[in-house]
Amino acid sequence: MSALTLTLKAEPRQRVDMRPLSAARELTPAEIAALKLWLGKRRRRVDELFTLEGDDTARLVLRGDCRKLDYIGRDARDLDITVEGNAGAYAGMGMRSGRLHVKGDADLFAACELRGGLVQIDGNAGNFLGAALPGDKRGMRGGIVLVKGDAGDRCGDQLRRGIILVEGNAGDYCGSRLIAGTIAVMGQVGKNPGYGLRRGTLLLWREPAVIPATYGDCGTHTLGFLPLWFAGLRHLDSRFADPANAFNRVHRYGGDLASVGRGEILVRAA
Repeated sequence: MSALTLTLKAEPRQRVDMRPLSAARELTPAEIAALKLWLGKRRRRVDELFTLEGDDTARLVLRGDCRKLDYIGRDARDLDITVEGNAGAYAGMGMRSGRLHVKGDADLFAACELRGGLVQIDGNAGNFLGAALPGDKRGMRGGIVLVKGDAGDRCGDQLRRGIILVEGNAGDYCGSRLIAGTIAVMGQVGKNPGYGLRRGTLLLWREPAVIPATYGDCGTHTLGFLPLWFAGLRHLDSRFADPANAFNRVHRYGGDLASVGRGEILVRAA
């Protein structure tokens, strides 16, 4: 069986809501072709927008310029989805298990409120990666998010559980209002990292330009759990899986003391 491949016939003029395709595993290719997607204020059949090939509905491949395709993989279970290019907003939102692989960039709120599985973005991710939706109090609650490029502002805002890995840079307020979980950034972070952090860990390869005044300097430590944590990432196609990038010596800052204050920013020690 070959993956069910959906190729856009033309770039849509308006945003397309891809939520119905999250149930693809339970449907036949013919049933998927007959699904109706919201295109702006209209509904269009899948086979009006896409050319369909293949028969394995547990594996989906999206081809073409997918920048206007929103909610790819929302609330999906046990689906393997590959986007051969850029993805729209809310990619992987609330996904419970399986894998979403975006080979280009992802728009804002990628992997927001994720519950499980793996979301891999080979390009850049927009603002609010793995965050909570406006008005909600809990962001990502499980799973792993891997970004090989850069992440925007508010990465991991209100993260509750899980791991976010960023090989590039992260924007302002990285780890803001973090409740628990881990965010690791190999590049530089912007202003106010760990703003309002309650618990959890912000693991950095580079010292931020300014450590917030509400963090206490706890000195330099050798942490025995870090090699084990890195070993748990060996299965990923990532620089985080390379033993040469692992370390156990860090400078620790405790905080945010303006919040609960039980979290930490760990910076790789020279």
